[in-house]
Amino acid sequence: MRCLCEQKETFDLKIEGDVGADPIWCAQCGCNLELEGLPISNELKEKLMDWVTNYGKWIDWDTDKITPNGIEMEEAHNREGEILTKQTKQELKNNYRMTFSPSTMGRSYASRNF
Repeated sequence: MRCLCEQKETFDLKIEGDVGADPIWCAQCGCNLELEGLPISNELKEKLMDWVTNYGKWIDWDTDKITPNGIEMEEAHNREGEILTKQTKQELKNNYRMTFSPSTMGRSYASRNF
């Protein structure tokens, strides 16, 4: 996939959630990559987009505080992300190195809101 690395192409990817971004990133330069460019099934692309759309649901953005059960929601989101990463690895065979970067935002919010 094309990225901002010096070699302009990466085979080292990570799945990570972020607000308003596709869930695929270059693990080297941090460039957000378009999910459509990844050679995986449309079904898996839809699952990944559903997953990333739910990123941050454990934060009340109006009050800038974690929601009740926010830690549990974030942990469930991370578990789902790990499963999706495994599924992505299976579909990509050995063409890309794929890692998962779990969210720690909820714990960060929880510790500062006490």
